[in-house]
Amino acid sequence: MSNQPRHIAIIMDGNGRWATAQGKSRTYGHERGAETVRAITTYCARHSDIDRLSLYAFSTENWKRPKIEVEFLMKLLERYLKSECSTYLEGNIRFEPIGDLSLFSKSLRKIINDVQNATANCNGLVQSLALNYGSRDEIVRAINALRNEESITEESLSNALDCTHDIDLLIRTGGDHRLSNFLLWQAAYAELFFTDTLWPEFTADELETIIKKFKTVERRFGGLN
Repeated sequence: MSNQPRHIAIIMDGNGRWATAQGKSRTYGHERGAETVRAITTYCARHSDIDRLSLYAFSTENWKRPKIEVEFLMKLLERYLKSECSTYLEGNIRFEPIGDLSLFSKSLRKIINDVQNATANCNGLVQSLALNYGSRDEIVRAINALRNEESITEESLSNALDCTHDIDLLIRTGGDHRLSNFLLWQAAYAELFFTDTLWPEFTADELETIIKKFKTVERRFGGLN
């Protein structure tokens, strides 16, 4: 019941709208969004009281976007992981993907696996990218993995999920007020913060302001003081 968020999750929304407002292509917005990922991850890594940062990078529904945009996002993810591996190691950051990676290309899966293995011994911040992730899909896969069990409990189901850690603070940028199928089980008792700031303009200063507000919240988890 600590007032310090140990696990922060962010729905990174607004890349395309930000780029359109700048008169740029949506792909430009995604590139700028990747820079924000680096800045926010670096901020969290410097604060030892933050254990995990989970970022919604590519959802199971994002495949519905135009083919050219999806292809760009796959290439951007490859470039990001290749370039950020050194940043992970320098910052003692462990990379852990969540989601169904089976639909990605063999080369992308290899890069994801290589970065995960390279950072496996890092014991600072854990940065978790949700890739081809949907919470309902995650829960269904977990249930199928447990279907031969005599009974399924909250604990066993939680341990079978891609992400086994409850969220303290969940933030969504971009002005919308919904969870969009992101970590629904893990967010059961999360504090939700929504900001109109589009993801490319989201800063460590704004994150710090949100964390300060979070610390003033009385978290009772269904109980009383």
